Amino acid sequence: MPDSVKMGNRSWLKGALARRPFEVIQSVRTAHVWGNQVEEYFKLHHRFSADIEAETEAALERLDPSAHSVRSKVTALLKSQEMKYPLSVLPLLVHAVEAGAPGPAVPLAAVHVLWWTSACYLDDLADSHGANGPADLAVQEGLLAAMVTGHILPVKVLDSRRIPEPVRPALAAEIRDCWVAAAEGQLGDMCGEIGASPRSSVVATYRGKSGAPFGMITAMAATLAGRDAERILLWREFGFIFGILWQIFNDQEDITSGRNEDLLNGTVTYLLACALDDAPPAAGEHIRDLHTAARTSPVARAALADLLLSPSVLARYEKDINAFRDEAYRILSELGGDEQYLPVLRQLVDQASGLLL
Repeated sequence: MPDSVKMGNRSWLKGALARRPFEVIQSVRTAHVWGNQVEEYFKLHHRFSADIEAETEAALERLDPSAHSVRSKVTALLKSQEMKYPLSVLPLLVHAVEAGAPGPAVPLAAVHVLWWTSACYLDDLADSHGANGPADLAVQEGLLAAMVTGHILPVKVLDSRRIPEPVRPALAAEIRDCWVAAAEGQLGDMCGEIGASPRSSVVATYRGKSGAPFGMITAMAATLAGRDAERILLWREFGFIFGILWQIFNDQEDITSGRNEDLLNGTVTYLLACALDDAPPAAGEHIRDLHTAARTSPVARAALADLLLSPSVLARYEKDINAFRDEAYRILSELGGDEQYLPVLRQLVDQASGLLL
């Protein structure tokens, strides 16, 4: 999973994030992507980062008193994983749009961080590159820590005094359902197979592996705000679409960073799908052959990269990105809400929708 998906900063415990100056938090931005338009977003992150950290620590304290090793390994995992963008603020924004106040959704921000900490570690293992944990955290220990971090601690967070008891079952159900949908998407991603309709197949995969966690957290925030089923459904769909945009953003950063992990892993990205969908049969077969060979051949990787970055492919890519962006805007317009916070969500969508290539 490209580094840009690693949202926020995982140095949560012992006040590390809370003590970091706002300028340091701002510095994690990619300069050409995160500009002054989302200044309020980072201010909101700075305002609530200590509270999010406290909810994470409280969830750890709710584990059985005898679970000393579990606490130690989970803490090591949380400390070791640094996230680039603080998208843990997303549930705060959704709740603020619905109810005028971001604070009550702080536990959900902690859920979001815990979920992604676990998912990123597991994704690293699935990619066979080894997880980015500390040297004293063995892979097997990291795997167990990731399971607790992503599956158990989010439910423990829901015991927070900030969460009314009547909504806890619905919030827990969102977490369970998300893991199933995300696993389905991730399994589709891991198989590396190119379907008969590449773009449609990739969208289905992206809706699962990235859309599901965003859909989970936006639906949870709307549920916590006491909204009805129809609005919760709309917020979940917004999360799905935003997750697709964010995955495409991740894909682009993988290329612009020079890592090209997707080519090495044989990942079927949306950019690849655009190249295949618009290619004549013979050219499409050539692209498929390069995609297979790119796992082991630097020459094939370079040739495939050149094809993917051709003007015609990028034009299709940009057109589709704009369509996803417009759908996210449409949903936000239909939802409406507090005008102090709704523009921040719109700007976040806009920043996630840029063509970086």
